Amino acid sequence: MDGGRVEAHGVHYALLVTHIFTAFVALVLGPLQFLPAVRARRRVHRVLGRCYVFAGVLPSAAAGVPVALLSGRLLTQIGLTIPALLWPVTAFLAVRAARRGDHAAHRDWMTRNYALTFLAVTSRILVPFLLLARLAIEGTPAGGRQALVDGTIPVGQALGWIVNLVLVEYLIRRRRAAAPAVPPSAPRPA
Repeated sequence: MDGGRVEAHGVHYALLVTHIFTAFVALVLGPLQFLPAVRARRRVHRVLGRCYVFAGVLPSAAAGVPVALLSGRLLTQIGLTIPALLWPVTAFLAVRAARRGDHAAHRDWMTRNYALTFLAVTSRILVPFLLLARLAIEGTPAGGRQALVDGTIPVGQALGWIVNLVLVEYLIRRRRAAAPAVPPSAPRPA
């Protein structure tokens, strides 16, 4: 890493580009799935969901693990490998819930899944705040501002998905608490 930029060549570069492009597909398609008008049109919802998973989540996660491991920074390796592994797991759990007809669980797992997708956005929001906090507390380190930036980016990357998952767990639990009680014999509403 030099100046906050990843130096990637050959296979590492190809994996990075694949990860970025397919993550963008997931980032764009994901919010559409939460729109009531899309969910009401089951066929459209299924097609978009399959595109989200098979053109976005799965290839991006598959490319994201080696990209993270090749980053050279332990915090980045750990902080980005964990969500890259959780991403397909939460997608699988969401699909399994949908196939069982448990639409509430499907929605919960897809919310968690999209929280992992949104990591890239959240980390880019967190890093400037973390930089300001570090400057206020520590001042400029001996290595200069670039050392401060280089040391803060991995923290933002690791915190991005953690913050997202904590937030969506709060929202999921709040939504469950606000939902009317459904008798065990009745199917759960979508």
